[in-house]
Amino acid sequence: MRRRRFKHVCLAALLTLAGLGGAGTVPAVASGGGAPAGSSPSAADAAPASTALLDAMRREFGLTEEQAVARLDAERDATALEPRARRTAGTAYAGSWFDAVGGRLTVAVTSRSSQATRAALRAEGAGVRVVEHSARVLDAAKSRIDRLPAPSAVGGWHVDPAANTVVVTVVRDKTSDNDVQRFLAQARAAGPVTVETVAAAPRTFAAGTVGGDPYYTGNVRCSIGFSVHGGFVTAGHCGQAGAGVRGWDGSYIGNFQGSSFPDNDYAWVNVGSGWWTVPVVLGWGTVSDQLVRGSAEAPVGASVCRSGSTTHWHCGTVLAKNETVNYSQGAVHQMTKTSVCAEGGDSGGSFISGDQAQGVTSGGWGNCSGGGETWFQPVNEILNRYGLTLHTS
Repeated sequence: MRRRRFKHVCLAALLTLAGLGGAGTVPAVASGGGAPAGSSPSAADAAPASTALLDAMRREFGLTEEQAVARLDAERDATALEPRARRTAGTAYAGSWFDAVGGRLTVAVTSRSSQATRAALRAEGAGVRVVEHSARVLDAAKSRIDRLPAPSAVGGWHVDPAANTVVVTVVRDKTSDNDVQRFLAQARAAGPVTVETVAAAPRTFAAGTVGGDPYYTGNVRCSIGFSVHGGFVTAGHCGQAGAGVRGWDGSYIGNFQGSSFPDNDYAWVNVGSGWWTVPVVLGWGTVSDQLVRGSAEAPVGASVCRSGSTTHWHCGTVLAKNETVNYSQGAVHQMTKTSVCAEGGDSGGSFISGDQAQGVTSGGWGNCSGGGETWFQPVNEILNRYGLTLHTS
């Protein structure tokens, strides 16, 4: 127990010091509207996956080592291809996702797309699927649903590009509830909608004070997300702007400099008093500690792993993007849905795909014994919102 804690202590400090970036360093402004400069996965291309990461993928996905290597390579290619494919498809673009079976990015386009456009997409290495609704139509329908008051039994809603519809999730034993039925009728009037049921409503993953975990604010324990120059990013529901933050040992780290929840679920904390930042995500002994080399956004269908102070390291796949999650405290927008489990205290922790930062843990349903789903707030949105620069290796 002492040995595990010693490793935890050292790495928690590594994730939060102001040494390499300098205490009180003024953060550089990130580029607007997309991944900040330097977030390209090109640096990862030369870095082979660690044996521990490949072992984790073998356990989580039932792959051989060769299959795990091939999947990581294919996901890296799909991540780089996605923005180009969107530009190639133009107004006919209807979404895209990583096809784990085919090992490539699939791009949906409407029937109005030209044969030349489809041929260009295939030439770039993408699979092509012709669908009815464009991404613009589906996004507009979701935006109309965002303006509706949702009952607590409605878990959330997102655009599913593979299904070419807006998926609304409802707690399984509440589907006949009058308020739910009224909401669904209004949602269907907004555009193409499919209803799916889930076992439970989403909740945030903060927890009461428990000894030996990365950071505390008040009586709440949460997890560090990613180091930025001058501090770290985490979940907004973990603390309000100005709130003090203590480390695993009770020592002062810094304060919440910005925080938003609900509507968003992001925050950032400055660091000082002997703490510094380095580009590391804890592997908790399940895998080696992971270096962060950028923040290129992985596509739907890609593998993703989460590190948190309660359940440590778990992996799964990206299920959906831009989902509106209906927590009891209020709706949170532009979230990414995953098949990864989480529990109380994991809030704010890191979601990473390969060596590319993806986001900070927000909430979900279920647990790591029986399974569940978890959402994260995309990291690039946080960086752009606060003008922060991700600390990368």
